[in-house]
Amino acid sequence: MDYKDKELIIFDFDGTLINSIPDLATAINNMLTHFNLPDIEIRLIASFVGNGASTLVKRALNLAMQEKELTDDFFAEAFAFYLSAYKEVSCQKTFTYAGVSETLNYLDEKGYKMVICTNKPFDYIESILDFLSIKQYFKLWIGEDSIPEKKPHAAPLLYLANAMNTTIEKSIMVGDSKNDILAAQNAGMNSIGVTYGYNYNENIADYKPDIVLDHFSDLQKLF
Repeated sequence: MDYKDKELIIFDFDGTLINSIPDLATAINNMLTHFNLPDIEIRLIASFVGNGASTLVKRALNLAMQEKELTDDFFAEAFAFYLSAYKEVSCQKTFTYAGVSETLNYLDEKGYKMVICTNKPFDYIESILDFLSIKQYFKLWIGEDSIPEKKPHAAPLLYLANAMNTTIEKSIMVGDSKNDILAAQNAGMNSIGVTYGYNYNENIADYKPDIVLDHFSDLQKLF
């Protein structure tokens, strides 16, 4: 199987193109420290990633607070602190996975349109792309707050296909999370799952993407 007939490749961001866990964990633990709550191990924070920033913070607070009630007011205060804390550290230790830069360059030279669909807040995307020197490969990117719905809803993928003047049939989603695969299935779009990302410690193959890859550079065999 190959996808040489595709026009648009939609990439997830965290866990697919980049490993942002070190910086996310720093921001989460800085927030917890500020509110006199215990730190959380990085492996647990990694398992909380994928449904957007507010869900990440809520999961971290619920774990750190144990039996204490998480009120709306306290969550709002903690969430605002987290957003500010992450802004400060988002470009410190985040890195691209092996083969990402080379493969994006390969796909770009082949003429594919490439975009990003992430559940990370929009405001953080561009600075990280600049920091990692890969912004030039992407025509467009959207975050969890760019349109009313986020993955696993189909709407973000439909939005991107329309924005790039192509069809669902000519588009494909590449991601590490069930949210990516389910979004593609909900949109009637082909999908590729990568095994090295986060995905809540679940096997990406369980969600039945069209193809499962262990290495990002394996995309060069398909396009």
